[in-house]
Amino acid sequence: MTHVKLLSLSILSVFMSFSMVAKADDAANEGEKTYKAACFVCHDTGVANAPKLGDKAAWAPRIALGKEALYTTALKGKGAMPPKGGRADLSDDAIKATVDYMISKASDEAAPKKEETTEEPKKEETK
Repeated sequence: MTHVKLLSLSILSVFMSFSMVAKADDAANEGEKTYKAACFVCHDTGVANAPKLGDKAAWAPRIALGKEALYTTALKGKGAMPPKGGRADLSDDAIKATVDYMISKASDEAAPKKEETTEEPKKEETK
């Protein structure tokens, strides 16, 4: 009987893992969708000093402040940017997903990592 319970729990945990991955993908897709519908107008061109999407140098000091600070800026506005980028109809979750999307485009997390090699470079033979 305990084997059946253990197997059931294992299967359940696998399904939950897939569900969590699907939710993360949904949030990423929502962030990109919202960006393309609302935020690109300023963040593709840098209007009013808005950091451009993918500009690591412009985003680095902002990312260093942490996600919560970026969420607050996006939700409440700052400088020339109005709250929610002027889109009061968007949910807080949609704005947060968009911030996450924009961070992913400006951070090394999105870039594929180079494979590390443990081999030492070959030395040229001297004759």
